[in-house]
Amino acid sequence: MSSFKDLRIVDNFYQTSLFFPMPTVLISTLTEDGKTTIGPYSLVQPYYVAGKEYYAMLLNARNSSNTAQNLLRNGKCAINFVTDDRKTFKEVVRLGWPGDTPEEKMKDCFFTFEKGIAEGEDRPMVVTEAFQVIECTWVRELDGADKDLPGQLEGYEPPYHDFNGITSKFGATFILKIDKILMKEKYYNAILNGVRAKDFPHVPVDYGYRDSKNFWYAKFRRALPELLPIRATTVESVKYAANRIDDKIKFTDEACAKLVNVPRIFLPTALKGCVAWARENNVELITAEHMDEINDKRSKEKKGNKSK
Repeated sequence: MSSFKDLRIVDNFYQTSLFFPMPTVLISTLTEDGKTTIGPYSLVQPYYVAGKEYYAMLLNARNSSNTAQNLLRNGKCAINFVTDDRKTFKEVVRLGWPGDTPEEKMKDCFFTFEKGIAEGEDRPMVVTEAFQVIECTWVRELDGADKDLPGQLEGYEPPYHDFNGITSKFGATFILKIDKILMKEKYYNAILNGVRAKDFPHVPVDYGYRDSKNFWYAKFRRALPELLPIRATTVESVKYAANRIDDKIKFTDEACAKLVNVPRIFLPTALKGCVAWARENNVELITAEHMDEINDKRSKEKKGNKSK
């Protein structure tokens, strides 16, 4: 006999049929008359994370919501991450009441706004109180969603898209290209210089509407470190892989030793990067000194990308 019970799956299953921890963000968009409005969301997550020409987030929304209608019209938004203090979360819950117009939502809103850094004048403002912000553009051409238009507040009729744009009578999914990541200085410095437990922002985790009375969330307590398992590859196995990357460029044993802690799944990518550097610098035998130079270059590039 199973130790579990079979719970019925219903609409909004992530709220009603699961204890599903989610982030809490405020998404800012532009109204038809060019004013910034915000709405709270939890169904947002990374989508394209590597291997494409751009990075992307994924947002699920009710297609008649102010946010969805503004995205269908303008295609620009900012994902604002706020902290977990009670006053802030109380305002987040107020802003999430369905049916209110942007004017009603923003009339008594205590958040303040400032211009982001992504290019273009047709962008919403970002929330000053946020500790980080992702400025995005909806990739409307995917899945033929470029023909989806705002205005159907009573629900959309089929045909529906599979993964982008209007996906059901009342639902919408938006693949959002990441244009810029904005970070407050404290957390910017932590990521660049090495994150410690005390550097983590106090972010709320919500569990959706669990009943007809309360919106439940959990406050941040403390980030706990857990050491990664060290599974060092042998020099011989690195050398075996390295000698098959390129027919001209080779690695010394000392150079291969510099790569023994690279997880096996990432080793081919690391070796290809080394070979690319060698070609650029007319090197045919990569030594340990060359590896130090390559690693130093990567470290500087990483810091440079984070500073943009």
